[in-house]
Amino acid sequence: MRATLRWVIWDVKDTLLKGLDGRSWWMKVVRDTFCQCRVKDPALLNTLAHNLYQNFSNAENWEVFPDSKKTLERCSLLGLKLGVVSNFDSRLEEILRVCGLLSHFRFLITSEEAGIAKPSPAIFDQALQKCGVAAANVAHIGDHYVNDYLASRSVGIHGFLLDRHNKHKQPDVPQEHRLSSLEELPSLLQQHMH
Repeated sequence: MRATLRWVIWDVKDTLLKGLDGRSWWMKVVRDTFCQCRVKDPALLNTLAHNLYQNFSNAENWEVFPDSKKTLERCSLLGLKLGVVSNFDSRLEEILRVCGLLSHFRFLITSEEAGIAKPSPAIFDQALQKCGVAAANVAHIGDHYVNDYLASRSVGIHGFLLDRHNKHKQPDVPQEHRLSSLEELPSLLQQHMH
């Protein structure tokens, strides 16, 4: 007998939202870019980097994919609880709030908070602790073959690979684990609920 699905955990960047992340990465990119433009004042470089980093917490710098909200709502209507596991930093909660997505989730785990990033199984183990159910009762949806699909499946979670642009050609991902749109997800999840 197959376990009943109870939870869905989500990747965020390039799954639910389009945008950029990573404070130290951002700060370095901005400083390096302006250095190449012959801006050499360290205080000015740090101010520019800080301001740009903060600005990318604003909702207008993120785009919610058209299928995100509807799919989150449909999953909730199925009785599924939702959480997030994301290689992201402390800005994620505010970004999800201003984009109108935060209220869908019972928990958020960022790689910054967890002290470990996907594809480490340890971040999924933390998510399973928050879910309070066995891995067989959890699905994970993400857009990265290694970080999302393989990593979630390595701990027994039902992994689904979101491939909006048909770029993943790995033969070990069965068609029933591939999504070209989040709109396909609720019906796939229903198959794991009975």
